[in-house]
Amino acid sequence: MERKVERYAYIDNLRLLMIVFVVMLHFAVTYSGFGGWYYKEGVPLDLISTIVFGYSMSYTQGYFMGFLFLISGFFTPGAFDKKGLKRFLKDRFIRLGVPTLFFMLVIHPFTEYFLLGFRWPAPRHDFIHYYWWRLKSFQFLGDSGPLWFAFAVLIFSCIYALVRLIKDGKVQDTQRKEIKAAHIVLLALLISASAFIIRLIQPIGTSIMNMQLCYFSQYIFLFITGVYAYRNNWFSTIQNRFGLKGLIALVLGGLIPWSVIMAAGGAVNGSTAYMGGMNWQSASFALWESSISVGTTIVLIALFREAFNHQNRLVKVLSDNAFAVYVFHTPIIVYLSLLLRGLVLPPLAKWLLLSGIGVPACFLATYFIFRRIPILKRIL
Repeated sequence: MERKVERYAYIDNLRLLMIVFVVMLHFAVTYSGFGGWYYKEGVPLDLISTIVFGYSMSYTQGYFMGFLFLISGFFTPGAFDKKGLKRFLKDRFIRLGVPTLFFMLVIHPFTEYFLLGFRWPAPRHDFIHYYWWRLKSFQFLGDSGPLWFAFAVLIFSCIYALVRLIKDGKVQDTQRKEIKAAHIVLLALLISASAFIIRLIQPIGTSIMNMQLCYFSQYIFLFITGVYAYRNNWFSTIQNRFGLKGLIALVLGGLIPWSVIMAAGGAVNGSTAYMGGMNWQSASFALWESSISVGTTIVLIALFREAFNHQNRLVKVLSDNAFAVYVFHTPIIVYLSLLLRGLVLPPLAKWLLLSGIGVPACFLATYFIFRRIPILKRIL
């Protein structure tokens, strides 16, 4: 019963927060121009805006998707124990595979062809020709958008199921084992070393079938950590020694090494060495990123377990709609960005304004529209 309380209160609240950050980050890409997204306004940034966008997006990217993989890993063993191999795989395909295919085959083409069709050179092919070309050329396999995450979790879940099958379904008895500082440091070092190696071949900004492998060392290790966290009750043993002060210290303290890497590494002059390669910039940025990932994750778990281990009716509704927002936020925020592109504001102000409008709009749309459709409700 204790595990259920933790899973459906503070962990669900954290997952909800991460989905909100996903929407806000995509708005940040829209108005900063940093990273990849469907629509960017392309407004030049001043120095302050560059620093604010650069650091906030680097920090958020440093931990928030890894955190979602950690939570996914945490839920995986219990689901397999309860459902068994066949039902587990069937459920994962319905919950993860079907939404990914829906995005590839419906949401992406709608967004690209209809919402962003004005960017296409004339004459534009009709929709049938456009759609058929993406199908027959298998281009749609790279059209997963934000749903690359669901696709990746599906792959990780299948690998986990295969491991359990090889082990004949046997698992160790659940027991409480306190996670130690040495384990935390080792995890951060493993993530950073692996990221540095991967980025020699796949630097930041590259992808294969919409999978940014440059970040996958974090995702793989945190998914595995989530599996072990479930078996050993690690989340319950993390001590809330620093709380909100620890989170503030991480956010503010992380600015110093990040600034050094960007300034001394030549990023202010256009150098992209920190994105990958055999150089100190890439190594130091990978170490900074992994430290932010592991440190922020631990502090958030402890903080939310102690202070936000409950849900009122509104938060419960928002939490239930979080995954639907993840699936459908792309066309909603692209539409809002296009609707207000004539509004002249500084990029930072426009980011905050659109985030304030777009996040509630996404939850309202999923609650009142998309999750009311029976066929969609089953997968959302």
